[in-house]
Amino acid sequence: MTDPDDLSVTIVDGYVDEPAHFGVPPYISTYPRYTAGALVDAGIPEGSITYHTIDELREDRNKHADVAEADLFVYVGGMTVPGSYVGGTPAEPDEVRELGWTADGVTLLGGPVRFGVGEENAGAQETERDDLDYDFVAKGDVEAAAHDLVANELEGFGDRMRDNEEVDRWADSGAFVVDQHPNHPDYLICEMETSRGCAYRCSFCTEPLYGDPAFREPRSVVDEVDALADRGVKHFRLGRQADILAFGGDGEAPNPDALRELYGGIRGVAPDLETLHLDNMNPVTITDYPDASREAIRVISEHNTPGDTAAFGLESADPVVQAKNNLLVTAEECLEAVRVVNEAGGWRPGDAPAGDPGAVSGPNDDLRYGPSTAPDASPRLPKLLPGINLVHGLMGERPETYEHNKRFLRSVYDEGLMLRRINVRQVMAFAGTEMAETGAEIAQEHKDQFQTYKREVRETIDNPMLDRVVPPGTVLPDLHLEYHQDGKTFGRQLGTYALLVAVPGERELGTAIDVAITDHGYRSVTGVPYPLDVNAASMDELTTVPGINRSVAGDIIVGRPYGSVDDVDAGVADLSRFAVAGTVDVPIPGRERAGSGPGPDARSELGRGD
Repeated sequence: MTDPDDLSVTIVDGYVDEPAHFGVPPYISTYPRYTAGALVDAGIPEGSITYHTIDELREDRNKHADVAEADLFVYVGGMTVPGSYVGGTPAEPDEVRELGWTADGVTLLGGPVRFGVGEENAGAQETERDDLDYDFVAKGDVEAAAHDLVANELEGFGDRMRDNEEVDRWADSGAFVVDQHPNHPDYLICEMETSRGCAYRCSFCTEPLYGDPAFREPRSVVDEVDALADRGVKHFRLGRQADILAFGGDGEAPNPDALRELYGGIRGVAPDLETLHLDNMNPVTITDYPDASREAIRVISEHNTPGDTAAFGLESADPVVQAKNNLLVTAEECLEAVRVVNEAGGWRPGDAPAGDPGAVSGPNDDLRYGPSTAPDASPRLPKLLPGINLVHGLMGERPETYEHNKRFLRSVYDEGLMLRRINVRQVMAFAGTEMAETGAEIAQEHKDQFQTYKREVRETIDNPMLDRVVPPGTVLPDLHLEYHQDGKTFGRQLGTYALLVAVPGERELGTAIDVAITDHGYRSVTGVPYPLDVNAASMDELTTVPGINRSVAGDIIVGRPYGSVDDVDAGVADLSRFAVAGTVDVPIPGRERAGSGPGPDARSELGRGD
């Protein structure tokens, strides 16, 4: 008999990127946490469970011994919507296979890798299901498989999906795994599940393969946040769902009260959280239920932290592609959904309420509205903006498809609205989806046209849109510094689709600073430490400020010291948005409470009870 108390287990996280689930550092997905919890539930002691990321194993080959010597080795990972990553590099199929060969014990493969793998983690790829030479492949939930495999003395298991009662237990008992993540505690954001599965069947998407939506109770999610917060986690994203607006409802109509219970509960158990973001929001929900959606979005934006993004799955603005791929929303409907999120969530902490002179108008004089794009807007990121996902290589794609998509994006910009992110990618086709038969053939045929179109979108839409969303002078608190390149230090805030910021000079990595934005690229920005001390700033820092060239910067340096910024002759440049003279404490709007959320007495002012 195999006693679970005597077993050792190693979990390796190869990272995941799915339509409604993300787990590339600084994110940690639910898979390793719930798998660890399931193992504990099956009788494995916490101290017998080792967790490593794939990047750890690359950097320290000695840690491969934990894989080799474990009685049970569990690999979790898989990419169904691969992108570009800064914080980690997802495991390639050959690496995963090598780990299976390394293990002397029983091996279990699970996560979205079960849907298939390609030659590499990239778009326009054909995929096929492959056991990668593991003893067992979890064709259902890897956490359920791990639990049942231990319960069956490592002899096997029946593929199944776990239920919400198991999630309640496993989410709590598996929270300890975050202690073993190399980014813990300061630079780690936990992906949270509110539901999974999808009632709709877009041709290319793997989310419907999880079945119809299964919603957790608000208290279940709040308890998981509580357990993670007890482990030192301060950054959370409600990203594991197809549509946050559907939470707590019938699967279609929004339930603002359930969202208020969810968000209010999270704020209650983690009052010192620093990030509370989300990911997916279905634009069809907004157009079908506009009033309830406005109320729900208001609840979210009153409780979240700035810079939040609601990703919209438009996928294509071409009606031909929409019809052939069961896409739900038309370009016109998506544009209306963009308007609604801009109105209810596109305001900035520190903006004046609607009743004040010069403020963005709205039906309630006491509330703030967006889109907040005026020159005198508060210097913070908007609370909640939409993002747009566009997928290419779908059935019915034609040259006109690219023009439809560009016209849609141009209409958003020309109307004065804001998008936080435009994600343009090529499809991957997986078994079980309608795209399986077509595969990557269309994407491969159109690859040259796709690259030209993508570059045009970056140059003509992304760059001016970024200037609207993050104008010079916008302050980003707590920028985590990640790497050096070309004499600059690059970093990001923790959050959904965080901006990459270049700061002059090589600074200590692994630290965090506040920055003020000075300039824009296509998808990244440049900034200086905030507030910048004119009496100590370097030549490179000063010339990063708009309007200051090397000649003016040199004059500023020669004229030091200054008693105030007003004493500086900076020519046409407005230094007041970026700099101070000496050590001065400059308040950042909306930062009066940890996480930059609502103040201690703030509540959603929507006429419903908490």
